Amino acid sequence: MEHQHTYHHNTKHGAKGNESYEHRTHEAHSHGHGSHGHNNHSDHLTDYWKRFIVCTIVTLPVLLLSPMLQQWFNFEIKFSGDKYVLAILSTFIFFYGGHPFLKGLYDELKAKSIGMMTLIGIAITVSWAYSLAVTFGLPGMDFYWEMATLIVIMLIGHYFEMKSVMGASRSLELLVEMMPSTAHRLTKGEAQEVHVEELQVEDLILVRPGEKIPVDGLVTDGESYVDESMLTGESKPVKKQKDDQVIGGSVNSNGSLTVMVKSTGKDNYLSKVIKLVEDAQNIKSRTQNFADRAAKILTFVALGGGVLTLAVWLLLGFPFVFALERMVTVMVISCPHALGLAVPLVVAISTSISAQKGLLIRNRTAFENSRLISCIIFDKTGTLTEGSHELQEVKVYDNSLNKNELLRLAAALEQHSEHYIAQGLIRKTNELNITIPKADEFKSLPGKGLEGTVEGQSVKVVGPNYLKEKGISVSSSKDDIIGTVVYILIKDKVAGHFSFEDRIRESSKEAIETLKKDGIKNLLLTGDNERVAGKVSEQLKMDGFIANVLPHEKLEKVKELQSKGEFVAMTGDGVNDAPALAQADVGIAVGSGTDVAAETADIILVNSDPQDITSLILFGKATYRKMIENLWWAAGYNIIAIPLAAGVLYHWNIILNPAIGAILMSLSTIVCAVNAQLLKRHMRP
Repeated sequence: MEHQHTYHHNTKHGAKGNESYEHRTHEAHSHGHGSHGHNNHSDHLTDYWKRFIVCTIVTLPVLLLSPMLQQWFNFEIKFSGDKYVLAILSTFIFFYGGHPFLKGLYDELKAKSIGMMTLIGIAITVSWAYSLAVTFGLPGMDFYWEMATLIVIMLIGHYFEMKSVMGASRSLELLVEMMPSTAHRLTKGEAQEVHVEELQVEDLILVRPGEKIPVDGLVTDGESYVDESMLTGESKPVKKQKDDQVIGGSVNSNGSLTVMVKSTGKDNYLSKVIKLVEDAQNIKSRTQNFADRAAKILTFVALGGGVLTLAVWLLLGFPFVFALERMVTVMVISCPHALGLAVPLVVAISTSISAQKGLLIRNRTAFENSRLISCIIFDKTGTLTEGSHELQEVKVYDNSLNKNELLRLAAALEQHSEHYIAQGLIRKTNELNITIPKADEFKSLPGKGLEGTVEGQSVKVVGPNYLKEKGISVSSSKDDIIGTVVYILIKDKVAGHFSFEDRIRESSKEAIETLKKDGIKNLLLTGDNERVAGKVSEQLKMDGFIANVLPHEKLEKVKELQSKGEFVAMTGDGVNDAPALAQADVGIAVGSGTDVAAETADIILVNSDPQDITSLILFGKATYRKMIENLWWAAGYNIIAIPLAAGVLYHWNIILNPAIGAILMSLSTIVCAVNAQLLKRHMRP
């Protein structure tokens, strides 16, 4: 592609989101603990929060009235009918706070998909039913406080999980908002404002400077530069003239364009991007986390062990109350109180620590799996590079001049332009403390450059097309230059050129080196041309690059690597990266990018520092270790505790009663909490 230098003062106009632009919401996600649809997540979220607040308040008197806690902390609250008050309060918590889990238990049993909801539902039901029986005369000790605190913990855990799910669905809404809601349709040469959905294929529309292009189409008249960086990854505005294609959602910069509509609605480019993101997210949403798998195993252990314990003691001729007490002890000691904290607590702490260090975790499963990353795909613009074009070289052709003199004269014209090339040149001039003179007879050359008179001399700053049009040859070929080049002519003689490049971030090289040491492959994937991509890849000593890549091709490349057994991480910052970010095993958005990329990604680098990726991987490994350790503390001790609770050592007078079972279960909870706090030591300063 041939890049030209054009200058006009850009007018920037916001565009309202197209409210009528439709998209499908995701299908209900299966979390292993019931299914929720995106369209009613907000109601569910409010409901969980309300139940959490109410149950937390009611749990306080339950704790104070519990005989076991009174015994532990050596205090006593007694009054007539206190046990019935305790039973009533606990029953309210069971039905009101436990409703989502009881419903989840029913749904999982109906779907024959035993999981976390089944275990929670059974645990709170057994605790409540047994405790109620104790209240009305059955010998033993109640478990009201265990049931109440378990419900409260599970409610807040599910609240935060659903909040994360809602954030994922927001990405599609942000994509839709990129499309303007109205267009200027040309009828007999006059522009009429109409809703985008009224447009038909082959209609002619007018796109004014600074406006978003409403649909995909073909330019029939006019010439302008269009910013497609949010859609295609091309870092520089692209020149559009007659017979060139334009993409809906891209921004027209400086000239008016007449566009023939080529596709509308679901056939639009952006609609296809939305579909790609949606499909990729739906596939990923079926991933099961460690706690679900552990809960499923613990469910069968608790159920099977409890029933077996009851049956064995009854067959041995022991009283029903004794057999029931053994069964309840097994069920309670298997209660997922600690399991409810094991993973969520590690996640909460790791999320908090990460946020303080510039890593925002949106998808906990992807973060936990970051330890498995074997290949990282980097987007160039705004990720490895800063996304701004900097003056890299000033080449002088006229020996009577020097670099500073060329900069001084060129800046005199450039100060009148808002073009990204002008901004880069002015930044460099200011850095060198060069005084910029005044330009007279300033004139814009549409699509070619600028001209004017500076200190009595005719000066032009133009692109390669101007030289070609005038038949002017230069000693240095444009093919020898990486990036964008503009020439300065003094008295109609080429005096030199300026070349601009997107500057590589200082931390990029260190990040690539660290990844290589860890044996992680790294590839550059970009919409830019091969020369630019090749130079960046070479400078950073990357494993390879792929240039001129369209959004759907980025997605296909991720799929291709995954099919070869690679666990792929993708970094990016634009809408063009959104489908690939969603498809990747771990999607990482740099913070300087668009909200769309951030909402589609699993993890966001707030500071746009590639070195944070290595921190992410190391911290992900530490988080995984803590999760595994906590799962063992939460459930692994049952290998010893459950047989003791069942009474296998009864004949040696070694037996656990329900109270001791509850204490052991509580101890495992405390150990999990302390172990999770130790995670803070694993994040680099």
